[in-house]
Amino acid sequence: MKIILDESAPQKLRLLIDSRHFVVTTWFQGWSGLKNGALLAAAEGAGFDLFITADQEISCQQNLTGRRIALLVLSTNNWGVVKEQVELIATAIEAAVAGSYAFVDIGHGRG
Repeated sequence: MKIILDESAPQKLRLLIDSRHFVVTTWFQGWSGLKNGALLAAAEGAGFDLFITADQEISCQQNLTGRRIALLVLSTNNWGVVKEQVELIATAIEAAVAGSYAFVDIGHGRG
């Protein structure tokens, strides 16, 4: 699976995602600063299967109907919480299918 991490997600998460997946960041792709709609379109156009973000407003802003990319939204971008809950995130990644939306409640932590 080709996965892209939004700027709002902890960038170190790419190091913890199963090596069977290809994972890059929006910064690596040169897409820093793109707004959500343009970013999703660019990621989908580049063949990404899954977009991971901690931007909880994206679900209200974007319609995934007809899209080939799945959206996974984390409840926090707190690195301490994210790395403790990597198994829950991995389960959500494996469950992602084209055009799906999943909110992963991993807690909030501090900060």
